[in-house]
Amino acid sequence: MSQERLTKKVVLVTGAAQGIGKEAALVMSREGAQVIVSDINDAAGLLVADEIGNGCQYLHLDVQEENEWQKAMDQILTRFGKLNVLVNNAGITGFQEGFGPQDPEHASLDSWLRVHAVNMNGVFLGCKYGIQAIKQAESGSIINISSRSGLVGIPGAAAYASSKAAVRNHTKSVALYCCQQGYHIRCNSIHPAAILTPMWEPMLGNGPERETRMAGIAKDIPMQRMGTANDVANAILFLASDESKYLTGIELTVDGGILAGSCAVPQKIDL
Repeated sequence: MSQERLTKKVVLVTGAAQGIGKEAALVMSREGAQVIVSDINDAAGLLVADEIGNGCQYLHLDVQEENEWQKAMDQILTRFGKLNVLVNNAGITGFQEGFGPQDPEHASLDSWLRVHAVNMNGVFLGCKYGIQAIKQAESGSIINISSRSGLVGIPGAAAYASSKAAVRNHTKSVALYCCQQGYHIRCNSIHPAAILTPMWEPMLGNGPERETRMAGIAKDIPMQRMGTANDVANAILFLASDESKYLTGIELTVDGGILAGSCAVPQKIDL
């Protein structure tokens, strides 16, 4: 049942056609928000908006393109008059996209730049234009989705880890800048790990080894299970709501306890 924790708030979620973005949009809509879901997959994004209902709108947005951010913010402010919450969720690993090897020795410069263009540049642009839009409201929240990979090294996904580390640090710069300028805008990062979303599919596969691989991941998680998109969506909801009004520049890990202790030597996964 909705407690209407986001009543009268206008929310934009990027990368919302699936996974964490989709679930976050659903959860926040249930809490009374006017939600705009955005993605580059228009067919899937429109289906998500229709599924959520409650006035949910779809907006095409390629986060690595500055002109698309400008256009998106103009459309939102023209239609709704304000923006209160921005969730910078859109991101890629390079695996699903077929960019080739992602380790430090064999990754191509092209794949490195393409991963950073979405994950790092996309968040920079989102924060830039999000600040300009949200500062016109009484207060607001920017939530950047980083990753556990932004806190530790990931040998097989070097570009992804580097880009998510940049998201973590930029979040703090944005948080301090908004305080410095007297803007009532909070900016925080969320660091999910071992969340069962479509991003994991290339690593888990569909064959008989899938359950074995999932069990292998779960045994190294203190809570002994992989997380769900809803686990992350509820953290996003908290940072979007006024319940977190004294939090800015923090990094919230949603990882079943993984980062609470030491980590074993990383195992190689053949993709």
